[in-house]
Amino acid sequence: MRLHVLKLFLLLIFIQTFNPALGQTCKGSLGDPVVHVDFGAGAGNGGPLPDGLTSLNYTSDCPRDGSYSITHYSGGCHTTWHTVYTDHTGNTNGFFMMINANNDPNVFFTQTTDIDALCSNTTYEFSAYVLNLMKLSSSDNTVHHPDIEFSVETVDGVPIGPPHRTFTIEPTDTPEWVRESFMFTTPANTTRVVIKMTNKAPGGNGNDLLLDDISFRACGPLVQTGFTTVSAHQNQNVCLGQTQTYTLVSTIGEGYDNPKRQWQQNNGDGNGWVDISGQTADTYRFTLLNASLATYQYRLAVAEGDNITSVHCRVYSDPLSVTVNPYPVVPDILPQQSCAGDVATFTASGGVSYEWSGPGITSVNKNQNPLIFSPVTPGDAGNYTVKVTSAAGCSSTTTTALTVHLNPVLTVDNPSPTICSGNSVVLNASAPGATQYLWTPATGLSNASLPNPVANPAVTTVYTVRATNAFDCFDEKTVTVNVLPPPVANAGGDKKIFEGQSVKLDGTAQNGDTYSWTPTDYLSDPHVLNPVASPVNDITYTLQVTSSYNCGTNASSVFVRVYKKIIIPNTFSPNGDGKNDLWDIEALVTYPQSLLRVYNRYGQQVFKSLGYDHPWAGTYNNAILPPGTYYYMIDLKNGAPLLSGWVQLMR
Repeated sequence: MRLHVLKLFLLLIFIQTFNPALGQTCKGSLGDPVVHVDFGAGAGNGGPLPDGLTSLNYTSDCPRDGSYSITHYSGGCHTTWHTVYTDHTGNTNGFFMMINANNDPNVFFTQTTDIDALCSNTTYEFSAYVLNLMKLSSSDNTVHHPDIEFSVETVDGVPIGPPHRTFTIEPTDTPEWVRESFMFTTPANTTRVVIKMTNKAPGGNGNDLLLDDISFRACGPLVQTGFTTVSAHQNQNVCLGQTQTYTLVSTIGEGYDNPKRQWQQNNGDGNGWVDISGQTADTYRFTLLNASLATYQYRLAVAEGDNITSVHCRVYSDPLSVTVNPYPVVPDILPQQSCAGDVATFTASGGVSYEWSGPGITSVNKNQNPLIFSPVTPGDAGNYTVKVTSAAGCSSTTTTALTVHLNPVLTVDNPSPTICSGNSVVLNASAPGATQYLWTPATGLSNASLPNPVANPAVTTVYTVRATNAFDCFDEKTVTVNVLPPPVANAGGDKKIFEGQSVKLDGTAQNGDTYSWTPTDYLSDPHVLNPVASPVNDITYTLQVTSSYNCGTNASSVFVRVYKKIIIPNTFSPNGDGKNDLWDIEALVTYPQSLLRVYNRYGQQVFKSLGYDHPWAGTYNNAILPPGTYYYMIDLKNGAPLLSGWVQLMR
């Protein structure tokens, strides 16, 4: 008896027993559910619960006071209720029990376990999920909220431990499932219990709730397992067809006087968890031989003494998994042919990591994907194998090849020929092994596809020639054809000077650097563009421009008009003595278009002459004019300023 009391005492310490009315959760390991009510699932509404489970009335519509429905959707009933679309696990087709409580508190759910479903002297955790349907925005001090008491009894009605009460489950802004749980321990010789849920709050205005996933399961010491050590519990991976040996180890926390073990296996074949015959030690060593595709799970069942024979008395470790994985499927990688200097790329797929081997692989690029050679060299040519590894560590390989062709070596005879405008030059390019030539632009070329076309561009042009071999590898060079235009001479505008004057000629030249004026008479320097000219008579000068690069000669002329110097006497004496009898204006006769006018002091015109073939004799209309001062105005009619002044007539 003392040993039994000590065992219960240790177990109660382990599960941190406290007032059940305040709620408890198992701190150790749990067994599989002995009772599990999840109300099923489906596209529409569920049917009524079996007789005896609830005192509420079933309806397939929105429940009224004292009724319930089995559904996965709470909308469309009351605007004061939350709209819930799924069960507490998030399953959109998962049913829950939607309850509109009785006006008076009552027992609304009763679940009796099957005969011999439980083990005596065993601790169990009871749990259920509850949701207050009333919205917080619709709640005031007149609204009742769920207040549920969970209790466990023997089939004779004897309470097993104090009940657990939720007290008020407060309303929320959004739908919130609340997990309620507590612990109880079956008395000696008790293998069947009755679970009751009592609604402690009245119905009417409020006290509307959802109920889901009612279950209880054995609770025992903390059972830990792992691969070789209990801390190594990560999923293990093995590849298809491999053979691998594993050792599972375990530890059991305090709580049982005589803990017994049973290793279990779940092969994913639909049989669920199956005891492994004879494997009752704290370790289990097994070998997967020529492993087939599957996920194998292992766990340790623990119970007090002979309770190990009952699945309802056991608690279990978390499962350990060994997954047999397929080898990655690696798509073929097409061989590549590249030209030296290009970029070559191989891309593998089907895994999470890649390892390349081949002639161009280094420690830097062996794990790259895609594998890039930039630039690719002839030394990179050869076969390449990539090992593709999946997330599970299984590897497959594939092989491809890289061929690197040499580029043709292109040369040009003259990369910068010079021609005169209108002339042509042959462009010569050569590349051993080339099968095709192409010059761009084609403007001014006789044939852009020849290695030696004739070029006759109008302006300086940069040509690019590409030589391509049979592998489509190429080399390029440029040739600049410098086109020199012919010289252009411009002697400038015509000039006008008076005899004895000088003038600078306005010669200009384009595309020339040698200048020559002809004739050279009266020029300061006949080999400059702007010589000073001092001719004594009218003359035409011609400027000839040539270039040192021998692109022709061009000439232009300029006319220099030399007006004779006019000498105007300021006195004459027409007295018939044969001396100075005429007003003889020297050189005026050389201006045949000139106009001479003479006025007396009263402004009366007394003489007029067009040209000056007949000098003035001091008469007006053949009458002798008296001595005095007379005034003249001469218009030479050549654009020169008017000449004016006075002359003294003496007798």
